[in-house]
Amino acid sequence: MTVMESSPVHSPVQLVETEAPADLCASGPRPHPRPDGQDRYTISEVAAYTGLTAHTLRWYERIGLMPHVDRSHTGQRRFTNRDLDWLSFVGKLRLTGMPVADMVRYAELVRAGDHTFEERQELLESTRRDVLARIAELQGTLAVLDYKIEFYAGAPSAPERS
Repeated sequence: MTVMESSPVHSPVQLVETEAPADLCASGPRPHPRPDGQDRYTISEVAAYTGLTAHTLRWYERIGLMPHVDRSHTGQRRFTNRDLDWLSFVGKLRLTGMPVADMVRYAELVRAGDHTFEERQELLESTRRDVLARIAELQGTLAVLDYKIEFYAGAPSAPERS
């Protein structure tokens, strides 16, 4: 079964035996190339859509970050729109700087069911605190850059060297 939390824009996606809506990202997920029910993608199609390599997709599955992916009668992976949503969320977690081990832990908690909501929330809140600290650090760095840019904009030009 696919591990997934759905966005409010789409119908809820099943989490093992339960459902739980969640916002994948503030801007919402991008539209899927195929509608539900016709949403079978090869690994190369998913790689093209997500920007991840086939090797990375296989690795995600092997380490437990990606849930079980259905297979065709010939053994080829067949991804669904739910899988694309999950990969989009994992991409957001990667951008936060969350360690892979924590992402795998989060995926395990989702698969475990509703009784893990509190632990999932704490994991996400901890990541949020880390992101806010990084943003503050970057804002300080940006202020230094702005100061230097203003300094050089007001400074007389250096004479040409021969």
